[in-house]
Amino acid sequence: MTSEEEREFDELLILLKETRGFDFTGYKRTTLMRRINRRLEALKLNDFSEYRDLLEVEPEEYGRLFDSLLINVTGFFRDPAAWQTLREDVIAPLLGARTAGQAIRVWSAGCASGEEAYTVAMVLASELGMDAFRDRVKIYGTDLDDKALQVARAGVYAERQLTTVPPALRETFFEPVESGYAFRRDLRRQLIFGRNDLTRDAPISRVDLLLARNTLMYFNTETQLSIVRRFHFALADPGYLFLGKAEMLLNHGDKFEPVDLRMRLFRKIKTAAPGNRPSWPLGGASERSPYLPALAAMALAAGPVAQIVISREGSLALVNTRAEALFNLRPRDVGRPFQDLEVSYRPIELRSVIEQARQTMRPIELQDVVWHRVGAAESSVFDVSVVPLLSGGDLVGVGIHFSDVTRYRKLRDEFEQANRELEQAYEELQSLNEELETTNEELQSTNEELETTNEELQSTNEELETMNEELQSTNDELQHINDALTNRSIELDQANQFVSAVVRSLGDAVIVLDDDLIVIVWSPGAEELWGLRSDEAAGKPLASLDIGLPLDALTPHLRAAMTRDARAVNRMDGVVMDAVNRRGRTTPLAVKISHLRRADHSRRGLILVMTVLDQS
Repeated sequence: MTSEEEREFDELLILLKETRGFDFTGYKRTTLMRRINRRLEALKLNDFSEYRDLLEVEPEEYGRLFDSLLINVTGFFRDPAAWQTLREDVIAPLLGARTAGQAIRVWSAGCASGEEAYTVAMVLASELGMDAFRDRVKIYGTDLDDKALQVARAGVYAERQLTTVPPALRETFFEPVESGYAFRRDLRRQLIFGRNDLTRDAPISRVDLLLARNTLMYFNTETQLSIVRRFHFALADPGYLFLGKAEMLLNHGDKFEPVDLRMRLFRKIKTAAPGNRPSWPLGGASERSPYLPALAAMALAAGPVAQIVISREGSLALVNTRAEALFNLRPRDVGRPFQDLEVSYRPIELRSVIEQARQTMRPIELQDVVWHRVGAAESSVFDVSVVPLLSGGDLVGVGIHFSDVTRYRKLRDEFEQANRELEQAYEELQSLNEELETTNEELQSTNEELETTNEELQSTNEELETMNEELQSTNDELQHINDALTNRSIELDQANQFVSAVVRSLGDAVIVLDDDLIVIVWSPGAEELWGLRSDEAAGKPLASLDIGLPLDALTPHLRAAMTRDARAVNRMDGVVMDAVNRRGRTTPLAVKISHLRRADHSRRGLILVMTVLDQS
């Protein structure tokens, strides 16, 4: 590629970034060029400059381009052997290390249309059981393609897409709907799908299992390094990374260790633990004094945490000063049904949570609840606790506490940013240290050459896998086209059957002629009347057919009708002509001639409708 073509290609990438927010500069250039050149060939354009001009005048081309660049090749239980290894070597130890009620977080990065996220959901639900899955598991699926994310959120797939799902799992986790099969609604709530750019957006944190299968292979080496660092930060300790069969972690031995290298399963290497934090005991008086009810009410009202108490009947019983100010409650609201108050569903739906706490008689914790208040400059973040209030073992009410953790979340985000900056500074220091150790480079040159060769082989493997997925994507497109052609063929057969039915209903014999009086349609009635099959009559001049129709008397009327002589046509309405049928018998026919017209009302031939008259 010439320098001019390189410049035009870079300008095209800048246009995509500035107009649509897609930054493809970190992707492999060879893959991008190959996919974009396919669009140029389809549009018969010569270079990237012409394509850039086309995008500026035809914005709808952006969608077709992104469909080509964002290759969405996925499937349920892709590489079954790898999923079996994941179940045995990762899922089992991961669940064994968790307590009974501890949450499990999974991130499917580059999830496309969601099959991978739903696959891991089926695996976890099978291991945990349905109830524990609903209580403990949260699965996040992210991608750049909004259309694919819409499919993932719906969770509805065609029957052919479920061929790789074992029949037992299909029966358990999918329900038949009008357009295919839908993943169970009660389990689908544990899956959250959203847009995330791995090269720029913040990663999802505290993840136990991260799936990024055949995602890294689309990025260049520098971008891969950045994404792997983000993955390391996102994973909990211990945390597991599941990659595609064409992907490796050649230069990340300090961050990940292999669980099963052949199946591309890795475990996060724990970072150095920070200094021990002091443990502050909670002091208490040796002798407890009884508190007056008034003092208890004052303590509740003055508490720094917003608190609400719901009676056993479901009405608002108590509210402290902080909650009144936060949720715009008034003393007159005490006694009102809680479900009628705005706080019951904003900032989060509480009615179902309260009902769950009533039934289980256990506290429920909701963390990182974001509230975008109207008129507020910034969003607030709360940890919400829903606690059943018991007296003598009986439920007397439900307490709700709203702890404002906005400041702590900001501190956490600032700490994460500082940690990233510290890591970058460490990398720069390491770079300076490497420059000082130049004498050691001669001893390591052989090893570096081997690593370079290994990376080139890895890059070639990734490129081949990318091309394989492109071919699979093309095959899917051809399958859709074939399905459309099949449907069109069925519609055409139905139309032909309908036309045949109409022709049979018009009269005993129907003949359609073109402008040159060549037979186009020869109805079954005509076959019965004169013993001449349709394939013997079609395509031949009417006058050349050896049938018992008085063509010498009929042909002048036909030619007159072709010259738009309406009177000639009218003279044939209801006129009886003596014909001879295939048995040699004289048969009186009532002949009617009509013009065959196109959709624009122009003529293209004649229609002859002949009815055998009753001779009795």
